[in-house]
Amino acid sequence: MKKSLSIILSIMFVILCMAGCTTKSELHADEPVTLTMWHVYGEQADSPMNRLIDEFNKTIGKEKGIVIDVTMMSNSSQIGGKLLEAQADLPGAPEMPDLFFCHSNNADALGTENLINWHDYFSDEELNKYVPEFVKDGMVGETLSVFPVSKSTHLLFVSGGQFERFSAATGVTYESLLTWEGFFDAAEKYYEWSGGKSFCAFDYLIRSVELNAISKGAEDFYTADGWYDFENEIFKSSWMEFAESLAKGHIVVSDLYSNTQVMTGDVISGMGSSASILYYNDTVTYADNSQEPIKLKVLPAPQPENEKQFVTQAGVGLCAYKTTTQKAEAAAVFAKWLTESDRNLSFVTETGYMPVNNDSFDKIENYTFKNEAYKSLYETLVTVRKNCIAKSEPSYPNYYDKVTALYNNLRAMQNELKNRYASGEDAITLAEETWNVFCAIK
Repeated sequence: MKKSLSIILSIMFVILCMAGCTTKSELHADEPVTLTMWHVYGEQADSPMNRLIDEFNKTIGKEKGIVIDVTMMSNSSQIGGKLLEAQADLPGAPEMPDLFFCHSNNADALGTENLINWHDYFSDEELNKYVPEFVKDGMVGETLSVFPVSKSTHLLFVSGGQFERFSAATGVTYESLLTWEGFFDAAEKYYEWSGGKSFCAFDYLIRSVELNAISKGAEDFYTADGWYDFENEIFKSSWMEFAESLAKGHIVVSDLYSNTQVMTGDVISGMGSSASILYYNDTVTYADNSQEPIKLKVLPAPQPENEKQFVTQAGVGLCAYKTTTQKAEAAAVFAKWLTESDRNLSFVTETGYMPVNNDSFDKIENYTFKNEAYKSLYETLVTVRKNCIAKSEPSYPNYYDKVTALYNNLRAMQNELKNRYASGEDAITLAEETWNVFCAIK
């Protein structure tokens, strides 16, 4: 009797499993469903994302009955506001898209109840194919609302031709730049060797300060309203390391993006997003219109010596607005196709981003890059992934408005600080002035 019951239960289990595996698809090739999309991967018509979408529409999209229609190309800093306007149906706002790329805080503002939970369309086995930190970054509360497609981090871009001359004269090497201690020492030597030129322009100075502080043991240094706890001693100490170098003129906050200052020879290096490689030329053009090959070298962001290594993790992900189950199924088909390992690697290597698929990372070693700069970039990204802990960036409301105000203040005062230091004023006292300006931003 027990054996018979066991057999019956086994048969029922198999039947249930088969029923679950044969859920009828709502997609039909002869009645295609159209998904509108907004993306942030280049605002030109021939962007890498648009080429991929054309490929999808002509292949698996045609086979399954899915058409992706790009209705807006924006940038990652503006798309969140445009999405909220569309969701609110404000006068003049375009219609809410079915698919869009945004940050996790943008998804939170839109409401996770209005977005597809990708966990409902990806099995655990499928999700295990992706870099865990990148998947985690797309979680909004308990919901996987933002699916990873590409990620960026901050790296040090060095003008190799200039650095070779500097290295030969001073003994500073690329290895010297792997720690903040070596970096600041190199910046001082370059300032002296070059006759007063800054060594590095920073696009995101505050993020380097934060990660340096975290490596040295600083715990949560944010306040309840999403700004900084200025009583955190480790955080202030980290700020002062960078501020002293800034006051001396050894480093600067970039005019906007550091690649421009590197390519004009104003600085020899720039700390910026991995994706900024798209905007580096092959040459450095000096003020007198003379030129030389840039020989771009890409290095990891420096780390505190003998401490845990942390790097930033940035970038948007894919969201799907919740409308019909048919569109949700179509969105999942597209997301899986877009992040397949070979396709994901091909896409990110055109744009300077990190792949999100574990297998894609493994294939970098044997990938053929279009030039030495891109090869240097991706070799460094592999090293960063192996050696560093990725940390998501802050996503508090109005946080970046305050950061912009901080950078504007620093840009306005950095030349004066440099001149005052050259006139004999104390660098630490000048650095304290930057701290006071920082603390005054509310």
